[in-house]
Amino acid sequence: MIEKIVVGAAVALLGWTARTLVQNRRHLSLLRLLLTPRRSIRVSVAVLLCVQDEDHYVLFGSPTRPGSFGPPGGVVKYHESERGGVKKLRFEPEPRTNAVMKHDLRGFLPAVMVPGFARWLHRGTGREPSADCLRRELAEELGEVGRPDLTHLSQAVGFSLVRKVIDGPWKVPGEQYRQIRFLEVYDLLRDRPEAEELRAALLASSRDPGDSQVIGATRQEILRGRSGPHQILPQSAFLVGDRRVREDIQPVR
Repeated sequence: MIEKIVVGAAVALLGWTARTLVQNRRHLSLLRLLLTPRRSIRVSVAVLLCVQDEDHYVLFGSPTRPGSFGPPGGVVKYHESERGGVKKLRFEPEPRTNAVMKHDLRGFLPAVMVPGFARWLHRGTGREPSADCLRRELAEELGEVGRPDLTHLSQAVGFSLVRKVIDGPWKVPGEQYRQIRFLEVYDLLRDRPEAEELRAALLASSRDPGDSQVIGATRQEILRGRSGPHQILPQSAFLVGDRRVREDIQPVR
């Protein structure tokens, strides 16, 4: 009798393990979180745009981190109609400091729910498409860096995927939680004259010594975190690879 119970338990465990591995085959690195199911995990979902000319990458000034520069892009939003769905995932939005951050996919999950959250993201339903997010963020950020004249071009271009990255989980200095970022990096799809015009204008701004809000940086400068007097934000490393090399820089509150 005991032998049958042990065999039955072993078969059930193997079956559960196999189902879990198949279900999460695209995100196997996240399964370690099941070992600490109650731990709070901060998650964020973002898209970044890579505009480059050989070893010259365009970076925008950050309004929340004065003196720092990073790639264009920002946080993906979930649809209002999906509010119930994200609640089922036990997603708790990060406290908002600005109305424009409403519905941002940036908040907290129990560790046990992170693999399910990753599967939901992969399906792509109930959230903003990456291209729409990039166009929305470009419209906002071009105004912030003093180039609103380029906004109409940014709304007419397409994008091609370079890489997807799951960054973390990492311990956040000074905090009790760990953090995971789901990132997608895109190139401009240079199939239309608007894309070539936008790219040329951004590269020109990044090379203009009189433009203090758009700069250019080399791969080595991005990895070192400095370009002349300018500090480069850690997420810029994903323009050139799939690993960050430095800790986050906290925003001014």
